[in-house]
Amino acid sequence: MTTRIGVYPGTFDPLTLGHMDIIRRGAKLVDRLVIGVTTNPSKSPMFTLEERMATVRREVAGIGAAIDVVAFDSLLMDFATREGASVIVRGLRAVADFEYEYQMAGMNQQLNRHVETVFLMADVALQPIASRLVKEIALYGGDVAKFVTPGVREELVARVARLGRKGG
Repeated sequence: MTTRIGVYPGTFDPLTLGHMDIIRRGAKLVDRLVIGVTTNPSKSPMFTLEERMATVRREVAGIGAAIDVVAFDSLLMDFATREGASVIVRGLRAVADFEYEYQMAGMNQQLNRHVETVFLMADVALQPIASRLVKEIALYGGDVAKFVTPGVREELVARVARLGRKGG
């Protein structure tokens, strides 16, 4: 019997409740879910790669599925091949996400036709959550408790305080 491996890639800066929803649901679709934590040259991360990986590991520990957290800095399809994945899991929040993700899925299919992209619609209550907006809210002193786990909220508040911003 073949083990079905899925990859859920992202920067997770910070990990949000939306990410956690996709992780929980994606883990049900595969035998092993690899959360690929990456750097994105077009984004300025608030947390280091090591900090983000530690956060993801801590937050997914209680899910009870076969989940690995792995750093990668390569083409997604090369990473998926290296991990033995047959599925890429992606979350969709809105039409704007779909347009971008659809284009990426098409390009990825050109690179490796043996790996399918599966889109999971975000839970309706979580659709507006975006890491970029969560960081902005935290930097301006807003409460992010509705968007992240308590552990991630603590990390955000501490980081904002270290940056000398309002935080809250």
